[in-house]
Amino acid sequence: MDIIAQLIKTRPDILPILKKGEIVEAKLIEKTPKKAYFEISHVGTGIVYGREMINGRDVIKNLEVGETVSAKIVDPENKDGYVELSLTEADKQKAWTLIKEAQEKDEPIKAKIAGANSGGLLVELFDVRGFLPVSQLSTEHYPRTAENTKEQTTEELQKLVGQEFDVKILSINPRTNKLILSEKEVMSQNVKDLINQYKPGDVVTGIISGLANFGAFIRFADNPEVEGLIHISELGHKLIDSPKEIVSIGDMVKAQIIDIKDNKISLSLKVLQEDPWKDIEKQFKVKDVVSGQVYKFNPFGAFIKLNEDIVGLIHVSEFASPEEMKSKLTLNEKYNFVIDAIKPEERRIILKLK
Repeated sequence: MDIIAQLIKTRPDILPILKKGEIVEAKLIEKTPKKAYFEISHVGTGIVYGREMINGRDVIKNLEVGETVSAKIVDPENKDGYVELSLTEADKQKAWTLIKEAQEKDEPIKAKIAGANSGGLLVELFDVRGFLPVSQLSTEHYPRTAENTKEQTTEELQKLVGQEFDVKILSINPRTNKLILSEKEVMSQNVKDLINQYKPGDVVTGIISGLANFGAFIRFADNPEVEGLIHISELGHKLIDSPKEIVSIGDMVKAQIIDIKDNKISLSLKVLQEDPWKDIEKQFKVKDVVSGQVYKFNPFGAFIKLNEDIVGLIHVSEFASPEEMKSKLTLNEKYNFVIDAIKPEERRIILKLK
């Protein structure tokens, strides 16, 4: 074995073999407007030029001769014998390494909110741009707008720009620059312990703390750190378009816990109310003539409000077309109908126009 081979085998630090993509420490020895030269210990001279010079101009501008910086190997030896380097790619790779370490530790990490859209928040973490979906926000920061349109959601989320959140890393993919974060995964052990005190079936008193188009948030009176959600379908037995038809922020209500999953509590007001469909066949009978108000149109018919809690349906097939249905029925107007069928198990009353 010759001396060079022996050295490589026994002292790889003396004659290291560089690999593309490897991160090395490089000391600046000279910079010009178009090129920068670096000393790479035990290897030789590295160079930054072309597109990499443009991308790394801010780093190089602030770098003094003799200072050391991390660099990524683009080409271990180009046609001129230099080691081609990238400064920006090195920073990215180091950032992804830190992000991966944070994910493996599964510990909360601070991230700055840089922007917002209707889908969530744009987040900066170690100079890498990530995304925090609306669904992964804590209840504290979840946009609570009554209509919950994209414009309203974006407007609410914009108020969070510039703040720092404690987040956890859900998924990463450095190759595609994909970084997905979660705020709701960061929950203090104290809150988790409080949630563990409850079980499905418990009836709790709480204050309505927020509204969204899909339901109402309720903060528990006995443990204000705990918050649950009453889905719109669990606010009452009657058909509604918005939670604000039933509750308002600040209302004190009693609700029953119907599910606890992944530290999320789902509740219901409806289960504590008397079911208006329980004795429906005592109130209405097939072939009865009833008065009802046109409540809403949809593609398969019109909903008719028979009383405060009971809504019937007249199918579009009772008319020649949807257009004819809307010409014969006017929203909020009252008409006489004949009950064609009652299906308590489906909570349906089928109507015909008298």
